[in-house]
Formats: sequence, C-alpha cells, structure tokens
Amino acid sequence: MIHFYHVTKKFDRYSSALLDVTFHIEKGEFVFLTGPSGAGKSTLLKMILRQMTPSDGQIVVNGRNLAAMRRSQLPFFRREIGMVFQDFKLIERMTVFDNLSFILTVLGVAPREHKKKAYTALRAVNLHHRMNAFPLQLSGGEQQRVAIARALINDPLVLIADEPTGNLDPELSLEIVQIFAEANLRGSTLLLATHDRELIRSSGRRVLTLEKGHLLDEHAAPAEPHAARGGGGFVNWS
Repeated sequence: MIHFYHVTKKFDRYSSALLDVTFHIEKGEFVFLTGPSGAGKSTLLKMILRQMTPSDGQIVVNGRNLAAMRRSQLPFFRREIGMVFQDFKLIERMTVFDNLSFILTVLGVAPREHKKKAYTALRAVNLHHRMNAFPLQLSGGEQQRVAIARALINDPLVLIADEPTGNLDPELSLEIVQIFAEANLRGSTLLLATHDRELIRSSGRRVLTLEKGHLLDEHAAPAEPHAARGGGGFVNWS
C-alpha cells in the first residue's frame, strides 16, 4: 500500500530531512512512526500526500508511482487518503457540520448526501450530538475527534496522522488511538506519527523509527505485561 524505495529529501546541500529511507506498509496494516522532533516524520507524511517530492528514490502509494503522477491526477489521488493534523485545522467560523460539508464539497459529493455522511462520520467518533456546535465550543479532545471524522468521512484507503495526540492527556490519547484502530478494522491502512513511547508500547504495533532523517529500525513494540490485567490504561487493539 505504501512503499518507499531509497528515498532522500534534501532542502539544500547542507540540510536533509530524509536519507536513503526504505520501508513497506502493506494493505490493512496499522503502523506507528516515531522519532524526536526534527527527525523527518512530518516530511515523510507530506511526501505520501505528494505535498513534497523526493530528491532521490521512489514512492509508490496504492500502486501509483508518485513521481509519475500528473498534477491533474493529484486531487483524485488525495481523495483516497485521510489526513489528521496535530492542530486540527478546523474552520472556526463554521459549525462542525459545515466543516465536514466543506470537505465533502471538495471531494465532489452531492449536497443531498452531506448530512448523512457527516452524521455517520461523527457517530463513529461519538460526536453526532455536536453537529451544530462551533469548534471553539468544543474541548481539545472533541476538536481532534471532529478532525478525525473529517479524515474518515470518505472511507479512505489510507489514513495518516501527524502527532494527533500531542496536545491531549494520556486518557484522551488512548481514546483517539482506539478510534484509529476501529478505522483500521474497517479497512483503512494507517500510519500514525507520534513521539509518545508509552502509547506505542501499549499498542504492540509495528514501529518505524526515524532519527536525523535515517530509518533506524522496524519492530513490534511489546505490550506491557501488566496491561492485559487492565492496568495502565490498556486498549484492546485487536
């Protein structure tokens, strides 16, 4: 589903974001991307959306070589990808429904379908009762769930998230990642960037680790032994 082949991204001769990165994420996987600030996580996610292009190497997403993709094909390609940002990117002057309806308009969905699709997406994150609220009337956790509903609204083949729990407390972080896990069970391939090592350890999911642009390792982070007994805010990820 997502394939990087020896990808390097240089901004100039002295500054590189990614260096010879190779990895593969298969259809239906849920993978964490981690590393310190400045490691290259956001650059990697932007390259999956083709908001950036590599200086060297190739990226293939859902069978499409991004280097060969024409600009006119980008909107159709991006309809297959849901993106969740750390800072939500909700339009404050619009209600929750209008924020989702705006995205549906961009995606070319008929207006008569907007309410049904928005309600279904909000119900998946347990916020259908807040459809007419404005973003600033919501808590940080609620705003993040609206942002996730927006990303899920078109049943994306690929869902990527850039530090979606970075501003949330541990309990809300577990709740947000559980929503991603449920989207994964419905068929979306997930790549979630986070620096929260405890969240990663509790998941038992495969992990990609970046440091200074290099991919250091890939592993499945083992769950804490006590977690299965209900301690430490364990989430059932299966």
